[in-house]
Amino acid sequence: MSNHSATFIHYNMGQLILPMDYSDLIPENHVVRVIHEMVEQVSDDLFFSRYQGGGRSSYHPKMMTKVILYAYTQKIYSCRDIAKSLREHLPMMWLSGQQMPDFRTINRFRSERMKDMIEPLFSELIQLLLKQNYISMENYFLDGTKIEANANKYSFVWKKSTDSYEKKLQHNIQHMFQQIKEAIELDEQLLVDSEETIKKVTSEQLAQVVKQVEKRVKQAETEVEQEQDKEAKKEKKKMYQEKRKIYKKLKEDYLPRLQKYEAHQKIFGDRNSFSKTDIDATFMRMKEDHMKNGQLKAGYNVQVGTENQFIIGYSLHQNPTDTRCFTPHLEKLAQSNVPFPTRIVADAGYGSETNYLYAEDQEFKVLIPPPMMRKEESHSYKQDIRHANNWEYKEHNDYYVCPNNRKVTFKHYSQRTDSYGYTRDFKIYECEDCSGCPFKEKCTKAKGNRQVHYNPVYEELKAKAKQSLWSDEGAQIYAKRKTEVESVFGHIKGNRSFRRFSLRGLVKVTIEFGLVAIAHNFLKQAEKNRSFEEENRKNNKSHEENKFSLWLLVI
Repeated sequence: MSNHSATFIHYNMGQLILPMDYSDLIPENHVVRVIHEMVEQVSDDLFFSRYQGGGRSSYHPKMMTKVILYAYTQKIYSCRDIAKSLREHLPMMWLSGQQMPDFRTINRFRSERMKDMIEPLFSELIQLLLKQNYISMENYFLDGTKIEANANKYSFVWKKSTDSYEKKLQHNIQHMFQQIKEAIELDEQLLVDSEETIKKVTSEQLAQVVKQVEKRVKQAETEVEQEQDKEAKKEKKKMYQEKRKIYKKLKEDYLPRLQKYEAHQKIFGDRNSFSKTDIDATFMRMKEDHMKNGQLKAGYNVQVGTENQFIIGYSLHQNPTDTRCFTPHLEKLAQSNVPFPTRIVADAGYGSETNYLYAEDQEFKVLIPPPMMRKEESHSYKQDIRHANNWEYKEHNDYYVCPNNRKVTFKHYSQRTDSYGYTRDFKIYECEDCSGCPFKEKCTKAKGNRQVHYNPVYEELKAKAKQSLWSDEGAQIYAKRKTEVESVFGHIKGNRSFRRFSLRGLVKVTIEFGLVAIAHNFLKQAEKNRSFEEENRKNNKSHEENKFSLWLLVI
């Protein structure tokens, strides 16, 4: 049996413990130190210019910015949780100097003060990363991801449905106008003959009609009260009730509905849907589809550009299609204080005629494969006789030779304008005679001769894009795309669980994603610093071992 008694490290909660400076308890390469050092390098004017002065003293904007950014690095997105961590979390206490703003103050700073601050702040921090050689702005890897909005699942409003309801309402209003003409004599400026009836009545016009009808209803009510003859009073009361019924229908049903539909049409803009909870959010098809039924959710299309897995550009869009976000995203990047990158690298989702032409006009390089590039290189595509790309083309005489050795000659030029107003030019070729062709069923579904629609501008742009991608340099750069921007999305959505916005409205969610982007960069910077120091430590150790070995040899 052992005679040793159990011993414990001295524990006394009443003892004053040194050091009292929290910074001594925080590791040297902790992300909180990176946040502190980087934010301190940002000019004070960027923060102070947002304050008018006067009133109660505000919390220092740099302190508030550091606290919120550190919270975002720790997967803390709720203002209540941020306020709680200021009382419980050691790095938070050090950053804030033990100041404890409440959740309302934090939320007001994030939603209101940072409205005009977040983008200049992001630009300055990117410039600091550029100076410190974390990035070079050579290759800009662009991609998009959809993030769910802070909106109820069944709060959708569809443009098609609204158009249909409004059309039916307009028909009912026109029908009601005919009843008004028969029952009530009104100003001819408001109600005209059926041939000249306003095709689409506005809520302002309907409101004027309601006022006129209201006057007539009051007059009819007065006439009923003043009438002494019993039979005449009964007849006038019947007319009054009919007018009152029309007035009530117009005021309580048609006018509010028309005002609602007009408000909805203004909110839609170029979109086909919005959410009642967050009117700036559009219903999109998300990748996170747990029910496997293609359910649509309110969200935003977030476009992100990266280099060395640092986010160096971002923008939020209400359009779910990446193709349409390319130009506005790069226009926003060009307007910032960040140097414009040498080359834009993106996937085939961005390969369109408009995007290729925009790159040529702005004179920057792109590595974007055409949408059908991979499919066109497959064996099955090359063997498919439907595709005119696989036919023989006689350039001198400008005609194709189809699989049945018949000429497909040029007929005329044609233009197509898409829903966004962009016009494309096509050359139309038509086979001289498809009758009796054994390949017709495989070649075309048209009843007449086979036609080929050829877009010379787009085909030339696609050829240039393919040439860039097939070069050794282009292939090496494009191969990095997946490990660049896709990894960033994985970190944000997977590792830091940012799959849904906390704020509502395009302006506020842009602030929130700006904070996510800056927080991501700080984490990446801290990781790079740790890797760099670890590598230096290994090199120094190896150097010391070599020196010791050399010393032994000398002895």
